[in-house]
Parts: sequence; structure tokens; C-alpha cells
Amino acid sequence: MDLKKRLLWLVIWGVSFGYIESAVVVYLREIYYPNGFSFPLVPIDKKILAIETAREAATLILLWSTAALSYRRLQSRVAAFFIMFGIWDIFYYIFLKMLLDWPQSLSTWDILFLIPLPWVGPVWAPVAVSAALIILSVIVLYLNERGFYPRFGPLSLGAGVAGGLIMIASFIFAASAVMEGGVPERFSVPMFATGYVLGLFAYAYALYRTRSLHDKGV
Repeated sequence: MDLKKRLLWLVIWGVSFGYIESAVVVYLREIYYPNGFSFPLVPIDKKILAIETAREAATLILLWSTAALSYRRLQSRVAAFFIMFGIWDIFYYIFLKMLLDWPQSLSTWDILFLIPLPWVGPVWAPVAVSAALIILSVIVLYLNERGFYPRFGPLSLGAGVAGGLIMIASFIFAASAVMEGGVPERFSVPMFATGYVLGLFAYAYALYRTRSLHDKGV
């Protein structure tokens, strides 16, 4: 199967699961926020919270399983995972806008994730991450298809992991007030931007060090 067909199926998977995710949120908001979602959060039964957290973990497993079935090489699998993740996340908000006319804008606050702790942030932040993941991962798959592999060495991996952790921290820190029953007040754009730039650097440096499949050490 050529790259265009593989990408098409990855996009179809991401869009489809974006709808499934948005449908689940529609049901939850009908139960807990019949008058529309807003902060502070309504207390949720511990059993339901545990089920929802497990569902999120299962979604990540499904993403990786699909990526693993699509490609043999680890690098290509990770790129496919990020493409589906990014498309899923963006279309999740697109479908919520269609179904609930929410979010009102890209600045609207949302509960983004629950693992390992709740993440909170404005919608534009996860959308920006997803867009970058999609674009850069498509470039990686394009190179892989032609026998070229970006070299994610210690510097690239270290910058990527550090950037990801810093961005996650910006979401978790923003959630502290929410977990105490309050309303999110401030999102640390400098912290998020630092992690975002580190992540972009990790990809850019690895792409700069791209090697042919036949080069020594690849």
C-alpha cells in the first residue's frame, strides 16, 4: 500500500474516532451539564470517573495498535500514532462544535485529559500541538517511504521528551484551581511555548540529521 492510501486510512481512523469521542462527551454533558458545560466542575461519581479514565487509556492502546498494524518500523509507527492522535483531537472539537455549538472560541477552557492527572487549558493549545504533530509526522512518513530515516539521537529525544513534559505540566498546573472546585484563571503561555519550541526543535534537528536506509548505523 502506498503512502497516500495509508495516510487516507489514518485520516479516516482519526476522523471516525474524533466523532466517537465527541459523542461520548455529548452523553456525559447531557447527564452532568444539561444547561451547558462550564466551570466549576460538577462532582462526578468515582465509578464513572474511573471508567472514563480507563476509556482514555483504552483509546491510546487502540491508537498504538492501529499504528503497529500499519507499519513495521518503530519510527513509522510513532509517526502514524501521532497523525491519528492529532486528527482525532482536532475533529473531536469540530464535531463538538457541530453537535453542541461548543467551544465558543479557541480561547474556551476545556478538560483535556485525565491521565495521570487532569489537564486543563484553552482549546487552541491542544489544537496547536495536534497540528504540529500531524504536519511533522507526515514529513517523517514521507521520508520513510523513500528510505530515509530522521535520526532521533539523544539530543532530539531529550528535547522532545522535555518539551512534551513541559507542555503537560502547563496543563496540569492550570488544573490545580479546577481540582479545588474553582475556575481556571490563567494558562502559562510562556511555559507551554517553551515546551512547544523544544518539541519543534527535536523534530527539526532529527530531520536535519536524516540518513538514508543504506547509510552506516541506520
